[in-house]
Amino acid sequence: MSGKIEEMTFEQAYAELEETVRKLEMGGLDLEESLALFKRGQALAAYCNAQLDQAELKVRQLAPQGVVPFEPETGGER
Repeated sequence: MSGKIEEMTFEQAYAELEETVRKLEMGGLDLEESLALFKRGQALAAYCNAQLDQAELKVRQLAPQGVVPFEPETGGER
């Protein structure tokens, strides 16, 4: 993909982030390419987190007072 991150949808950014992680985990890259991928991955992760924060804020604003629309997962405990 490698476009402007701020023009991506959440889904596009997340897919590129997954691909970036896959490439870094495979290894075999030179140092410069690894650093460039890492930097891009950091920016993609920050963008995705910001998008999720905005979505959560919108949901909370739309939910009736006192109603919690969802709770973050706690690692499988129920």
